[in-house]
Amino acid sequence: MPLEPVILFFMLGLLAGLLRSDLKIPPVLYESLSIFLLLAIGLKGGVELARQPVGDLLLPALVIVAIGASLPLLAFPILQRLGRLSRADAASVAAHYGSVSVVTFAVGAAYLSQLGQEYEGYMAVFLVLLEFPALMVGVWLARRGDPQSGLGKVLHEVFAGKSIVLLVGGLAIGWAAGADGIKPLDKVFFDLFKGALAIFLLEMGLVAASRLGDLRRAGAFLLGFAIGMPLFAGALGALTASLLGMSVGGAALVATLYASASYIAAPAAMRIAVPEANPALSIGAALGITFPFNLMVGIPTYHWLASRLGGVV
Repeated sequence: MPLEPVILFFMLGLLAGLLRSDLKIPPVLYESLSIFLLLAIGLKGGVELARQPVGDLLLPALVIVAIGASLPLLAFPILQRLGRLSRADAASVAAHYGSVSVVTFAVGAAYLSQLGQEYEGYMAVFLVLLEFPALMVGVWLARRGDPQSGLGKVLHEVFAGKSIVLLVGGLAIGWAAGADGIKPLDKVFFDLFKGALAIFLLEMGLVAASRLGDLRRAGAFLLGFAIGMPLFAGALGALTASLLGMSVGGAALVATLYASASYIAAPAAMRIAVPEANPALSIGAALGITFPFNLMVGIPTYHWLASRLGGVV
């Protein structure tokens, strides 16, 4: 089947960046689109959450968040011992790969929609819950034994950051208003979603191209990690969701969340908590390699894996 159109927009931006085109998305438009996408995802998740008994989500949420928060604990020793990164750099990269990417989630949902594959509507709840635990684990890994960790500033950066405020706010509004209350806003937030995502991904392609130089300087190990870690985490997510009885689409999205790497919330939190870490390593890996890999290869792979597990587990 043809590629999801929004991925083609990303590839166009990536190509333009590699060709050193003068194509640029105005910063104010990029910021506006990010606000729109975060709100739209939160609203959709809130509407679906209103249709679900909250008690039914408690066990799946606890399991998925607990396993997601353990991913930095698995990545850290690999980065420190095999990759020979410093404690600060290893913790920072591990935190990025334990947290999640909202845009990768949005592309995964669009991919499933194009296939006609249904999934649980409350997945946006998991998106919100998985955003911050791994960041806290990453800070702990970097600051073990350090009384001057400045944890309060980090907590403020994470919980008061734009992504959490808009996602949680959208969830709350969608849940409180319900499907009927949100219906007048459908044409703005839901019908225009893929168009806004396409333009946003055009910019992300340009940004990803600009980060490839950081990876060339980082060496082959981090390049391998930026591909191998998402594949491992994605397989773990698909297996976990399948064991919890989720649909194939739901398992594919959980796998996509586990496999994604944060490049918005994590850099902001790590900048405050671990200022000595080199951001070129974490952002270069997450945005320069893992993000395009997930969009072009990872998401179809996670869906295929979820489909296979759906018939076995």
